[in-house]
Formats: sequence, structure tokens, C-alpha cells
Amino acid sequence: MQEKIRLILNKITALEDELRRELHEQESRLFYRIEDGRIKFEQAIREAHQQLKVGVFRWFLTVRPQNFLTAPIIYSLIVPLVFFDLCVTFYQVTCFPIYGIPRVRRSDYVVMDHQHLAYLNVIEKIHCLYCSYGNGVIAYAREITARTEQYFCPIRHAQKLLEPHERYARFLDYGEAEDFHARLEEFRKALAEEKERAKGG
Repeated sequence: MQEKIRLILNKITALEDELRRELHEQESRLFYRIEDGRIKFEQAIREAHQQLKVGVFRWFLTVRPQNFLTAPIIYSLIVPLVFFDLCVTFYQVTCFPIYGIPRVRRSDYVVMDHQHLAYLNVIEKIHCLYCSYGNGVIAYAREITARTEQYFCPIRHAQKLLEPHERYARFLDYGEAEDFHARLEEFRKALAEEKERAKGG
């Protein structure tokens, strides 16, 4: 059974790699490219985007009233989000070297690039940056906790999870007690090898 799961996981990984390559190739079809970390659109596309932008005054007239009412609640979450970001970063900076776990690169998860879209007005850009930050921090923290779980407790749950992290499928079955501690060391060794590969790459 474990071998069948391993084969399926390998197929999923290959498909994910293919999807990433296809999305990367799509950049040229969408008339933008990334050079030295900067996004550049073709001039004609930039001009078309400018024409599609809704001005701030007109935008305010079209916003639903409930969006105005809930905005203070949504934006008040910036405080716990920033605090959470600082806490998980401090945790991994201090503890991961001790455990031999490879550090999670924050820039792989917290990506802020919507401000370069000319068809968004300044308020829409702020909204997009806020959502990008929030989702990025959660994804960043999820990978930190996933690596922590792999180190301390790589065991799947008895109940089905809706969307487990990508490491979860390789964890041990619930109740699979035979050679648990030896296999736990294998998971830790895999993390150490991942750290060595990250250094080499």
C-alpha cells in the first residue's frame, strides 16, 4: 500500500513541476517578463491597462456599502498578522538551526507584485498588497509548521483533513507503531539532507 501511495505522490510531483513550467512559459504569452526581479509589460499592454483603470472617485461610487463597513475589521488584522509573521520568523531563525531543519525562505511565500498592475487604482493596489501579505504569511507559517511536524510528529490523522500540507501525504499512517522511532529518525534525516541540498543549490 505504501508503495502505491509513493508512486501516486511521484506522479503528483511530476504534474506540479509540469504545471510550474507551463505557467512560466505563459508569461511570454501574457506580454510580460521578469527581469532582475522587476515585472515589465509591453508598451501596448501598459497603455491598454491604463485605459481600463477605474479612477478613485468613480471606484468609491461603485463600492458596496458592506465593504466600507467591514474595512476597519479587515484592516485591523494587520497588527496580529505582522506579530504572527515576526513570531514564526523568530521561531525558525532560533530553532531550525538547532534541529537541523532547512529554513523556509519567506520571499518564496510573501510575494508583493500587484502594485505593478496599471489597471488597478491606488486603493485596489492597497487591497491587493494586503491580501498578498496575509496569504503569504499564512503560507509561510504553514511551511514552517509542516517542517516542524515532520521533525517531531510525522503521523497522519485518523480523520481525513480537507487540505493537508504537501509533506503530509508522506507521513506515517495513524496507528503505524512498528519501528516508529527509527522511522522518525528517517524523517529527520530527510530534513537534514534537504538542508544540505539547499546549501548546495
